[in-house]
Amino acid sequence: MPKETAVYTHGHHESVLRSHTWRTAANSAAYLIGSLEPHMKVLDIGCGPGTITADLAELVPDGHVTGVDRAPGILGTARATAAERGLDNVEFAVADVHDLDFPDDSFCVVHAHQVLQHVGDPVRALREMRRVCRPGGLIAVRDADYSAMTWYPNPPALDDWLDLYLRVARANGGEPDAGRRLKSWALKAGLTDVTASAGTWCYSSDEERAWWSELWADRTVASSYAERAVSGGHADMRQLRDIAAAWRAWGGEQDGWFVVLHGEILCRA
Repeated sequence: MPKETAVYTHGHHESVLRSHTWRTAANSAAYLIGSLEPHMKVLDIGCGPGTITADLAELVPDGHVTGVDRAPGILGTARATAAERGLDNVEFAVADVHDLDFPDDSFCVVHAHQVLQHVGDPVRALREMRRVCRPGGLIAVRDADYSAMTWYPNPPALDDWLDLYLRVARANGGEPDAGRRLKSWALKAGLTDVTASAGTWCYSSDEERAWWSELWADRTVASSYAERAVSGGHADMRQLRDIAAAWRAWGGEQDGWFVVLHGEILCRA
């Protein structure tokens, strides 16, 4: 039996969805786009609010996309996203990546963005992704690597933020430095045709800094992550408020710069 899926550290607070709904195929799956063909059948695991899923559906107009997420509550937002775009080649369902409810060889492409860092058994997840992927199809995975994130200026409280996030995420059963491990996990899962790459998000303009710093400041004090930080004994609310204040101060720095590094893998099934 697969391990139980880890607790999703972020939850679906507005501050989290503010980030998730910003994501597109162009800024989050560029490494995959060139391999898509109009007729393909695609599975998007951990679809969240469905913005990447909807983009994938537009990129396979003669095919079909199935978006799945373990949290049923977010799927209403995903369906609304697809409906607003007038897409009729996409559907959504509840699913756990450890035990997908699809027959073998069901999809041409199996995609997961920011998923494996949150699961209990990423190797098992990749084996399951390969099971539902047709022979010759593609498994595409992208995950951030928190310890590889870098920023300037570097106030001590943002170092405290990173240390706290790493501890909370690992206590929840995940691996926040998943990006660097994707190739290793894929090889352990028995995948042999693996192309590894990296991608970044960079926040530097006044608008980008304000957006990124504010969503993390809000997430630090008001999201499921904040609740788990306190209930798990990792921090108290005073410490969280100090970190949130540091985020807002960083966002006001004219020379501020923040980079999120992601690992990426494309695997031929």
